[in-house]
Amino acid sequence: MTGAVDELLDRLARGDEGVLIRVTATQGSAPREAGTWMAVWADALTATIGGGQLEFQAIQTARDMLEHRGPVPGHADVRRYPLGPSLGQCCGGVVFLGFRRIGAGDIEVLRRELTEHLRPVALFGGGHVGAAIARLLSTLPYAVRWIDSRDGVFPPELPAQVHTEHSEPVQDAVAGLPAGSHVLVMSFSHAEDLDIVIACLKRLRERGDLPYVGLIGSRTKWATFRHRLAARGFTEAEMDRITCPIGVPGITGKEPEVIAVAVAAQLLQIREQA
Repeated sequence: MTGAVDELLDRLARGDEGVLIRVTATQGSAPREAGTWMAVWADALTATIGGGQLEFQAIQTARDMLEHRGPVPGHADVRRYPLGPSLGQCCGGVVFLGFRRIGAGDIEVLRRELTEHLRPVALFGGGHVGAAIARLLSTLPYAVRWIDSRDGVFPPELPAQVHTEHSEPVQDAVAGLPAGSHVLVMSFSHAEDLDIVIACLKRLRERGDLPYVGLIGSRTKWATFRHRLAARGFTEAEMDRITCPIGVPGITGKEPEVIAVAVAAQLLQIREQA
């Protein structure tokens, strides 16, 4: 499973040329927010800016650009689209779309541009569940920092939104996480899990900048961890900052892919609440 960014970069690496369409701004009600993008190729589309007549007309403009190998005469790089009767939509807002021709020379710039706005997730653990979560989150608006203390646990090819890191001891990576990171803890051992949770709690005590720390495991595991954390001086209020078990309630399957869906849904809920 790969995300839209990977599809775009793969096409550019194969020598395809396209037009990148980005929502640069919106006013009022609009189908997608600023920063949303899609790519138009001669024979295909990647991603979406919301569908409907807005997307249909944007695709036509992009295809004209491809056919004429440049901006359509009289068309600015950024165009204004009122979402009213003239467009056959009734959202009532306004969307501003930017059009940009792209080719192989834009790969590195686009890799940065299209991932810099993603929300950071720190995923500790390169096992089967970690791999399933990394694959799924790479298709969602997240940048994943995938961390393990063992060598050779990560797959050789990864989506553009996933970056791996070897850290020994593994908990040392907590100090360098970007502010606002959502942390998922699922290492190969309970001892490592505990060390990572302790590092997260210390960072929360000092900086308070990790909005979500989730620990995989049962309620029994968490009860044991709470006892050990209390012995290390952490308060009940501090321990309540840890989510365990992880995932939206009601999904009980143990398959890695099922757990990944439940965890991704919980992260998306937190994103909406924020």
